[in-house]
Amino acid sequence: MTFTPHGKHLIAGNWVAGDASFTSTPAHGPAHSFAVGTVALVDQAARAAEAAFWSFGWSSRGERARLLRRIADEIEARAETITEIGCQETGLPEARLNGERGRTTGQLRLFADHIEAGDYLDRRHDAALPDRQPLPRPEIRMIQRPIGPVAVFGASNFPLAFSTAGGDTAAALAAGCPVVVKGHSAHPGTAEIVAEAILAAITACGIHPGVFSLIQGGNRQVGEAVVTHPLIKAVGFTGSLAGGRALFDLCAARAEPIPFFGELGSVNPMFLLPAAMAARGDQIAQGWAGSLTMGAGQFCTNPGIAVVMQDQATALAQATLAALHAVGAQVMLTEGIASAYLQGRDRVAGARGVQSLLTQVCDRRQATPQLFQVRGADWLADHSLSEEVFGPLGLIVTAADPEEMLAIAQSLQGQLTATLHLDAGDTDLARRLMPVLERKAGRVLANGYPTGVEVCDAMVHGGPYPASTNFGATSVGTLSIRRFLRPVSYQNIPAALLPADFGA
Repeated sequence: MTFTPHGKHLIAGNWVAGDASFTSTPAHGPAHSFAVGTVALVDQAARAAEAAFWSFGWSSRGERARLLRRIADEIEARAETITEIGCQETGLPEARLNGERGRTTGQLRLFADHIEAGDYLDRRHDAALPDRQPLPRPEIRMIQRPIGPVAVFGASNFPLAFSTAGGDTAAALAAGCPVVVKGHSAHPGTAEIVAEAILAAITACGIHPGVFSLIQGGNRQVGEAVVTHPLIKAVGFTGSLAGGRALFDLCAARAEPIPFFGELGSVNPMFLLPAAMAARGDQIAQGWAGSLTMGAGQFCTNPGIAVVMQDQATALAQATLAALHAVGAQVMLTEGIASAYLQGRDRVAGARGVQSLLTQVCDRRQATPQLFQVRGADWLADHSLSEEVFGPLGLIVTAADPEEMLAIAQSLQGQLTATLHLDAGDTDLARRLMPVLERKAGRVLANGYPTGVEVCDAMVHGGPYPASTNFGATSVGTLSIRRFLRPVSYQNIPAALLPADFGA
């Protein structure tokens, strides 16, 4: 049976309509009407989240783990419906939606296991030294504690894994922080179903309903109200550099500044070293083409730049072109994203010294692969060439020698990822590049492709600005929970008054 959304907001356990509405713009299938968010709804949701924090923030790890697992169960119980409307709204294929749903439920369960183990609390204890001279030492304990209500902005390119019940929401709930989600208008029906799953889990677990709210749609004023509300203590965001930077500045300008954990933009450069290219250049090119065009290039770790020695550039270009010619047009998430992709293509194509190797016509919401080439000297002279183009666009940057390759690496802004393709004969050059890439990126890869992010303990999905606004944090993996915690020391506090986690 076809799912028809009711089009309402979820505010602290209640489905709330609005005076105004907007209509979804699916890639295919029926459009639906959804209530538009308001500043008043933001205030209502934030106040409910604060009320919930006084119980949820002091709940046991076991209680929160049960909630996370129950949310995963409720999402899976709605699997067919989520896939149906998710595919309609985004144009993503069924296999991609099913895989993303598995990632979403998997990270919820991973976080449940992680908080039950308790290591993330970083518990420390310095025993009292009453006889120490010249002064005694008091007993001091330290533990990580939740910070309060968290706002999460849904991402356009991940309707599940980075949206309503995605990594930011899962991390905040695991930490003990209620969540107010600002849904993305690209997939409001998907958000609604997932919100239903979260509400079912909250009800089954007997949790305060203010622990989660979903506000759909809304203009810029609504987004600003979310990040400036005095009861919101942190923000999770995945989106554009311009939008994220504007929200970041608002967070910093508040009377009480709060952390803004934004993932904003990255070209994820790959450095193709000479011995590796000589041994398996065609294989590297084919892998790059596949990674570049996966999901119409709408991944935050899409490798948009390949840096190669000048004398190997022709072979790389020919092999990459052969692979890209086999890739047809792909539907993009929204017409706005498709339009921005075309603007980015034109910006790159019009830059000085850029050679167009593959330019194809894009029709409305569809994207086709584009490939360009530029000399390292021209790259270094034009900062705009290092800016992200969201979509399947590749740029080959040629280096005259190892020194210019190092200069190209040093010129980069912060990145989510940086990749080395190397063989044993490339070790010396790779050793010179590694310190540079380590400073530029949150994840450094060898002989692989960055598209796709493993959800695990050791993953870092973040990096120096503008890849993210907080280089010490990650939005993927169990370390992401630490974003919504702060250390508190307890000096000579009786055991009966300490957080229960000290004894668990």
